[in-house]
Amino acid sequence: MGCDRNCGLIAGAVIGAVLAVFGGILMPVGDMLIEKKIKKETVLEEGTLAFKNWVKTGTEVYRQFWIFDVQNPEDVAVNSSKIKVKQRGPYTYRVRYLAKENITHDSKTHTVSFLQPNGAIFEPSLSVGPENDTFTVLNLAVAAAPHLYPNVFIQGVLNSLIKKSKSSMFQKRTLKELLWGYKDPFLSLVPYPITTTVGVFYPYNNTADGVYKVFSGKDDISKVAIIDTYKGKKNLSYWPSYCDMINGTDAASFPPFIEKTQVLQFFSSDICRKTCVYFTSSFSICKS
Repeated sequence: MGCDRNCGLIAGAVIGAVLAVFGGILMPVGDMLIEKKIKKETVLEEGTLAFKNWVKTGTEVYRQFWIFDVQNPEDVAVNSSKIKVKQRGPYTYRVRYLAKENITHDSKTHTVSFLQPNGAIFEPSLSVGPENDTFTVLNLAVAAAPHLYPNVFIQGVLNSLIKKSKSSMFQKRTLKELLWGYKDPFLSLVPYPITTTVGVFYPYNNTADGVYKVFSGKDDISKVAIIDTYKGKKNLSYWPSYCDMINGTDAASFPPFIEKTQVLQFFSSDICRKTCVYFTSSFSICKS
């Protein structure tokens, strides 16, 4: 009985030791295999999971707007009073829902070039009001005219056209008109071949952003999706020094193995510069 007990203890100890040794060997091997698989699947090339999700993101992307509604337009125009505004928003649009186009791979430089089609769909459930909400805002065409054409004679002609079109320094426009464009009555009377449509983001729908050229990560996985050039340039010529550089990704994806201490950089063509994101905290969206 004593021998059986001792033999059992010895056998258990031996088996435990063997399993510990195998575990110590297999765990690093398993980590290496997992890392190798991740590196393979995150390269931006045909057939990988990353490429499929990169071409058309499965995550919904939204853009929100807040509009400053002028409260005392007559007082400002007549008495040069201090302007009073009321912030209204958010008004939310879904963007980046269209698949990338004109995708071209360059095996020599390990880069991928593409165009990002533009489109915006209004999301009423995420907005404070409908797309036809009206705002009193600065008339961009009227305000810009004297600065673009300082000649006294030309300004006289423009002033007559402003009066004829019944335009003024301030105007009422819907959210849709302000963002995506409207036919300006003053510009429509200008006897020259100019664009008569005004909008903060005009033209947007049915246009494309790019060409972007990003690294595929084939030779260096830490560079995957990072922008090499935008419209053939590495700098924009808009900002001084470092701010003018095109850094980071287009925010559609990032390299794998990112640490919480890392700063994520992405380039936004809307503001023509890069911006940064810092980790602050973790949270769960799972419902129990």
